[in-house]
Amino acid sequence: MPRTNSSLQNNLKRARARVGLTQGELAGQAGISRQAYSSLESGSANPSTEVALRLARALRERVESLFYLSEQPPAAVDAELLAGSSPGRPLGGPAQRARLFRVGQKLLARPLNGAENTRHAVVAAEGLVLSQGREGRVTVQPFDPEEIDSPTLAMLGCDPAVGLLETGLRSRGVALVAGEESSHQALVGLARGEAHVAGCHLLDDATGTYNDAWVRQLVPFPCVLVTFASWQQGLILAYGNPKQLGGVSDLANPGIRLVNRQAGSGSRALLDRALAGAGIPTEAVLGYEREEWGHLAVAAAVASGNADVGIGVKAAAVAMGLDFLPLEEERYDLVIPEHFLSHGPVQVLLDLLRRPVLHRQVESLG
Repeated sequence: MPRTNSSLQNNLKRARARVGLTQGELAGQAGISRQAYSSLESGSANPSTEVALRLARALRERVESLFYLSEQPPAAVDAELLAGSSPGRPLGGPAQRARLFRVGQKLLARPLNGAENTRHAVVAAEGLVLSQGREGRVTVQPFDPEEIDSPTLAMLGCDPAVGLLETGLRSRGVALVAGEESSHQALVGLARGEAHVAGCHLLDDATGTYNDAWVRQLVPFPCVLVTFASWQQGLILAYGNPKQLGGVSDLANPGIRLVNRQAGSGSRALLDRALAGAGIPTEAVLGYEREEWGHLAVAAAVASGNADVGIGVKAAAVAMGLDFLPLEEERYDLVIPEHFLSHGPVQVLLDLLRRPVLHRQVESLG
């Protein structure tokens, strides 16, 4: 039984404990010395075929249950790092979990940072970012290479109802990779080829309509717009409205703490319009510069008491059990490039959007 550096592993200790044998007793039944058996159990030596068969008989186990080859990790792959993403840890530190998926011919990596790493639970990843190269490339170690080519829909946007889409898609065999982005950034990402679908609720001041003009301005290829929801946008308040806030004008009251959305979001644009209409400079609003990257994050800040009021959609307030003061009803569209309309996962999405049950679920969120 030579010493070895092979990948052969064993379950000898577990099996021996199950039948209540000492190392010496099991060695005797296998016809080898205790020292030789100890080397086998520790993995510093490999058994001959005859010894392996004797051990299996003594332990009443199959040979392949006692001895097995350790799985070799899949080969690392080169992927495009999504614009604006960063592995967030210095190279040489712990590898970072990432979503790994295809959009068209591109293999993309979205590192899971901060809030992106969790929603209702830790978000599943497809691999680990091992190193960052030049020109926005990263080396990623996949957990399962087959997952990279499994049916996947990549979506950018800020809709808190995305979980409903995720559930419906998963039940139909499609995984959803959802990136939390403002409407403006979602369209920019769609134009860069980073998603199959972008969610958008941006008002065009010149026409008074939602989304169409922004899509034509930011996306250089033909798209179709599918209305996902009409939602109420406004002020998210603590349950019972303890600060007795009655409108945007109260945001300038002393001590009222706001939590805002990032620039480029439809919510931020709405707040800016409302403040301007009320003649309130942004400098007069405590917390105007404090930004969160999603409606649910805004609602969570209010629910935790870290803010008195936030700007966002009613669905987020309902989800967190908070009060809500509507300011405007908006149209939330899913923007789909025409060249992806025949893509299998997009077809599944379009079928899902036609189902009345999905619309009932969305309406239940307010």
